[in-house]
Amino acid sequence: MNTAVKLLQKIKGYDIQKKLKGYRDKAELIRKRNLEAWEDQRLQAESLRLKKEATSGTPLDELLVDAYALVCEAAKRTLGLLPYDVQIMAAVALHEGCLIEQHTGEGKTLSAVMPAYLNALTGKGVHVLTFNDYLANRDAGWMGPVYRFLGLTVNSVQARMSPSEKREAYAADITYVTAKEAGFDYLRDTIALDEADTVHRPFHYVIVDEADSLLLDEARVPLVIAGGSGSSSSEAIRFAEVARQLKQDEHYDFDEFKRNVYLNEAGAAKAESLLGCGNLYESHNSHLLMSLNCALHAEWLLKKDVDYIVRDGKIELIDEYTGRVAENRHLPDGLQAALAAKEGLQTLTGGNILGMITLQHFLSLYPKICGMTATAQASATEFEDIYALQVVQIPPNRPIIRIDHPHRIYTHKEAKLKALVQEISSVHRTGRPILIGTSSVEESDMLAEALTAAGVLCQVLNAKNDAKEAELIAKAGEIGAVTVSTNMAGRGVDIRLGGGNPMQAEMVAKLGGLYVIGTHMHQSVRIDNQLRGRSGRQGDPGASVFFVSLEDELLLRFGIGKAIRAPRQDEALEEPGLRSKIEHIQRVIMGQNFDIRRELNRYSDMVEEQRRILYEERLGIMKGETKAGPSEQRVRLYFIDKLWADHLAYVSYIRESIHLTGLVNRNPIDEFHAQIIQAYEQIPAKINLESAKMLERLEGSNDPAKWEQFGLKSPASTRTYVINDQYMEYLQNPGSWTAGTIIAYWIRKMLRPVFGWSKF
Repeated sequence: MNTAVKLLQKIKGYDIQKKLKGYRDKAELIRKRNLEAWEDQRLQAESLRLKKEATSGTPLDELLVDAYALVCEAAKRTLGLLPYDVQIMAAVALHEGCLIEQHTGEGKTLSAVMPAYLNALTGKGVHVLTFNDYLANRDAGWMGPVYRFLGLTVNSVQARMSPSEKREAYAADITYVTAKEAGFDYLRDTIALDEADTVHRPFHYVIVDEADSLLLDEARVPLVIAGGSGSSSSEAIRFAEVARQLKQDEHYDFDEFKRNVYLNEAGAAKAESLLGCGNLYESHNSHLLMSLNCALHAEWLLKKDVDYIVRDGKIELIDEYTGRVAENRHLPDGLQAALAAKEGLQTLTGGNILGMITLQHFLSLYPKICGMTATAQASATEFEDIYALQVVQIPPNRPIIRIDHPHRIYTHKEAKLKALVQEISSVHRTGRPILIGTSSVEESDMLAEALTAAGVLCQVLNAKNDAKEAELIAKAGEIGAVTVSTNMAGRGVDIRLGGGNPMQAEMVAKLGGLYVIGTHMHQSVRIDNQLRGRSGRQGDPGASVFFVSLEDELLLRFGIGKAIRAPRQDEALEEPGLRSKIEHIQRVIMGQNFDIRRELNRYSDMVEEQRRILYEERLGIMKGETKAGPSEQRVRLYFIDKLWADHLAYVSYIRESIHLTGLVNRNPIDEFHAQIIQAYEQIPAKINLESAKMLERLEGSNDPAKWEQFGLKSPASTRTYVINDQYMEYLQNPGSWTAGTIIAYWIRKMLRPVFGWSKF
């Protein structure tokens, strides 16, 4: 690390320490505002006074001490919970727009109540974005008494609510809602033809819970609203059959990290023969090449019970970070269809996309944002670079006494599994509860079978039975409990020693507390830290250890096994420096993923900028801010939506093939921007032209029945879903094209037509 970087880190360290001291001082002032002797009515009158001050323009910073003191006393009276000093410190940092890192079990939910209350005093509304519907409903119900005692309204949004119910929930002073549902509701609002049909009000202040997941892991995930249910795609079956007839090495190769698969020369020739299409690399065959790439990707890179499961005759994708089924998530149409064809299932393509926004762009609509999580420091640079959010580590209320053991590293998977079963069996005999974090559904099922064979009964929590998540995780701290889980299952649910039973808790503490075992290392250090953090909450005893094999995918990618050249053995390796090499790999991958996210953001940034410009015009028309009669208003809204949908379809088409421009020394992103800017600039004229034609046909009629007759209506049905495009990065990213691929491409592109070669 060079001197400049060290100096910068030292300066940042001083800055954080200065902030923490300021937060401690504020917490002390709030403590001194002891309101214990006040009657309920006096507390409520004080809350009303603060609300009047806030709505009349008094800066919230000047009201913070009084407001937080009120919340502390209200929480004690309504919930029996008095916030710790560190929770108050976290609450101050949240109001300042920081991203706080608070360890698991430190009470983030209560910390958020103070800044939520303070910022809601303005009457402009506060959103607390949670990870799932369960947590939104739980936290609104749990913290609701505090808000209501102080005269504010609170509600939660659930996915299956009616528009009127959602409108009421968003009208509350504080609204708990998942980030995705809030985003989907925003997309529905963007295609509403009448302001009365919208559910959101202007955005104000947002607290993002589980911020690392939402701001990083899922930030680039596009939320989509589409018209109709789409159509069934049977063409994918044809390409699946072609893909199955191709053989590794003979017809296709993988890149060095096995993240992409591509045809070699013999494979292209074989595919051309099977498809009867001529030169696969001619521009008119680009759709065939893309479909075949999708089929290869689905066939050889997407693994059942790792990347997806098949349940009730449907493909359900598994989130790589959580191990849960990613609800309502689709791959891009071509890849989704290819995966369904691989499994012998029919699939519906997405239908006509009417609107799209990434979570990152949706969150940027809030003027003021802050967040909280148990794991942020490892990605502090990325938070600052993308969101201008400074990470502040809040000290724990009680010292963490969890013991984090060094990794146990084995030469091969069989030795690791054998050692895992031995360790779990041995610890289980003492009655100590064990939580095991696995990499996939496949691995969790396999380990559960091995444990059962060894006489160890266990609960399995993975994507196949995720409905029992909160219930199973809550019991994971009971005496004798063995819980096998995928990565982050149960996030947001505390694991209490003894399952919350004080007598059991004491017994478990004497046994050493919850023992967390990781069966692999994730490519993100944050995910490993999340697993570790399930143990040792609030000063409880606990321990964690990771079992690693040189045959694990992460290490195979970087050739660690070849570099070590250790003889195959059942005992753990004691290779000096091996652990630091593995940690280095994680840092490298996190850096690579950061660069990929930053690069790929540039594709969606321009589209979002265009969307916002057009939406501002649309909003003005819908609100009647522009001089148009009802008929012209309806017509212009209709054509804005139609032409924007056409533009999105064009953007998708360009995006799928733009990586090829990198092969002719043009920057793909610059080329992408140039093409979509040119297309976007034509939209206003088209809106004017189409609107004028329609108005002429309507002859100025304001009759809604006539509007419907001419098709000026909202789609009969819409559906929302999330595009999981992580796999498309490698199909569209020029960096994934190896030198061999590029050479082969140009030999085929230029030489074959010249010499008339039919095969090469």
